[in-house]
Amino acid sequence: MTASSAKPVLVFDSGIGGLTVLREARVLMPERHFTYVADDAGFPYGGWEEPALKAHIVDLFGRLLNEHDPEVCVIACNTAFTLVGADLRAAFPHMPFVGTVPAIKPAAERTRSGLVSVLATPGTVKRAYTRDLIQSFASRCDVRLVGSENLARMAEAYIRGEALSSDDVRAEIIPCFIDEMGRKTDIVVLACTHYPFMANLFRKLAPWPVDWLDPAEAIARQARRLVPPLDTVAPGEDIAVFTSATPDFATRRLMQGFGLRVV
Repeated sequence: MTASSAKPVLVFDSGIGGLTVLREARVLMPERHFTYVADDAGFPYGGWEEPALKAHIVDLFGRLLNEHDPEVCVIACNTAFTLVGADLRAAFPHMPFVGTVPAIKPAAERTRSGLVSVLATPGTVKRAYTRDLIQSFASRCDVRLVGSENLARMAEAYIRGEALSSDDVRAEIIPCFIDEMGRKTDIVVLACTHYPFMANLFRKLAPWPVDWLDPAEAIARQARRLVPPLDTVAPGEDIAVFTSATPDFATRRLMQGFGLRVV
């Protein structure tokens, strides 16, 4: 493929948390251009019934693929991919999809104490996909699933520069920390792409040091494997699409800071 005919890489999330994945993908694919899609009209996904959310996302991708004709689609959202990843691949068999799933396998490989927590949204926690990952890769570990109702919204506010209460944030992460019979949690899987933006805050508020596992780099590496490298930078620009078509000023400024033009 020549640079002039290169298609964009589409990065999709329910909100702006997928920027953590976009950041890593740009490092590994510097010659490519990106289309970032935030389904802010549907955010947060936790309030949806599963059948309705599946239909919504599949229908949305029908339009996105037609409008943007991407080379590959990166679903930078655990909640979306664990629910609808198989449906997207069935509906659009010729489009490569890179998914985001909780990093349970690498956590099980790294833990020394055997106590691992998965900090996620309630939707990801209740998904059979997540429990299958635990059974397949972490059966010898004690894995605690912590579904936060509030952290995704808090992360969106934090990314935009809003102040958060330390006590409120601590209350969301404290269930991840287990201390029993001389063993302590030593790894917390960040199973929502919004959360890595708050990792430094989590470290500050944590009762003891742990490894906060961010899957963004691994997702970007998988996307790079599926996208042919180019000898020169592809023409074009990086854009951001909001399904509401009405992002506020703070969000537009954030996107501009990431080098994305809101269209």
